[in-house]
Amino acid sequence: MTLHSTQHNDAGSAAGLSLLARAELNEIETWRAGRRGAEAGDQITITNPSTGSRIGAVADEGATGIERAVASAEAAFGNWRSLLASERAEYLMRWHDRILAEADKLAALMTLEQGKPVEDARGEILYGAGFVKWFAEEGQRVYGEIIPSHLPGCVTSVRQQPLGVVAAVTPWNFPSAMLLRKAAAALAAGCPVVSVPSRVTPYSALALERLAEQAGLPRGIFQVVTGRTRTLVQALCDTPKVRALSYTGSTEVGRKIMAQCAATVKRVSLELGGHAPFIVFKDADLEAAVKGAIQAKFQTGGQDCLAANRIYVAAPLYEDFVARFTEAARKLKVGDGFEQGIEIGPLATSETLQKSRDHVADAVAKGARVTCGGSDEVGGLYFTPTVIADVTPDMKITHEETFGPVAALMPFEDETDVLRRANQTEYGLVAYAYTNDLSLAQRLPDLLEYGMVAINTPKLTGAPIPFGGVKQSGIGREGSRTGILEYTETQYVCVCH
Repeated sequence: MTLHSTQHNDAGSAAGLSLLARAELNEIETWRAGRRGAEAGDQITITNPSTGSRIGAVADEGATGIERAVASAEAAFGNWRSLLASERAEYLMRWHDRILAEADKLAALMTLEQGKPVEDARGEILYGAGFVKWFAEEGQRVYGEIIPSHLPGCVTSVRQQPLGVVAAVTPWNFPSAMLLRKAAAALAAGCPVVSVPSRVTPYSALALERLAEQAGLPRGIFQVVTGRTRTLVQALCDTPKVRALSYTGSTEVGRKIMAQCAATVKRVSLELGGHAPFIVFKDADLEAAVKGAIQAKFQTGGQDCLAANRIYVAAPLYEDFVARFTEAARKLKVGDGFEQGIEIGPLATSETLQKSRDHVADAVAKGARVTCGGSDEVGGLYFTPTVIADVTPDMKITHEETFGPVAALMPFEDETDVLRRANQTEYGLVAYAYTNDLSLAQRLPDLLEYGMVAINTPKLTGAPIPFGGVKQSGIGREGSRTGILEYTETQYVCVCH
């Protein structure tokens, strides 16, 4: 079960992949020491979630680190924006090529610090690189327009100007793809980027910074600052020198960031939590629906804002679906992401593990039945894929994002019933539906209160599409031709003679 279908031969044994990851880690440490010198102050220990062992430490650069990076970015902005769009594209394509050339090493590094299966990690690297290529091309198509003048003897026009220094705050579940999706758009628009990665997965971001330097990106154009996220993000919000901030993470934190940015009236784009419904209508292809639901629920161990959190199945199909879905979930292979054939790696943190436990315990206490998994843990941060049937609206799992490998199944009677329940949430990122009724498929997007709707497929993302949600799942869009406009300002020009 990979993020994207790729053709790739096994890079070696688990031991070989681990050595590959550590070789990349050593290169990052050597490069970082050489570029910035010995970094004094506190260090943040980074651990392997599969084993709990220490893999390294990064500097807690704090507000001073943000100040230094923003000053460097601001100094570089003038020259970067003055380049032709085609010249910026050349820099981005060199970066893209370096990422592809080191995809195996980057994937192994991601598995070491994040835990996801190495094939999923490699899929993420290729996915993220696709955004760099897309925006390298799209940056050359940020067109303006001529407006028929309302004033005699005047020419009126509109153009898109780069905003200025951009901050990108990225999560641990997709530590490379989310950064590349934001940074490539901003860089193509003419904006330098200061990035703050999750303190859980800083090395994936640092590896991309190293490759950007190797690709020749000018100093100050793309920087990564490590440390305690709350301190770093507060500094980014407070400084008026940062003109836009893009954040991917929880809705709770997103609300706080939005409030903190109000004082400097900076552009904010937020990709926040989700609580996706997955609806199986009575005319659906049951086998396809089961396969799709498994992918939509258990990809990245359920640690995905796109994960199917509530699976609604038409009553006539319900018991058959429960049986088939449970059988498929039992077959998912859990273990260290370096091992061949692993589909579910460890959860990233103890907090995500505890939330999975809590949601299962709450559902069972309120009458749900566990058809597989549940208390069957394998130690550490691992949680066995779990299926809970007969879930009811009073259970936590129906309104809280689990972010773990726990699937909630429930029957529904009719279209009106299921659409009401599907929309009964503060979130609005993505909704999935399976049906062979063409009329219903055409009506569903108007009836589902979600920024993205996927019908008869669990896969919908990619560089050409506008990724984002409604309600409290976020503001703005990433990817597509609209993604680059998040980092530009509309300028009106009136020239008279």
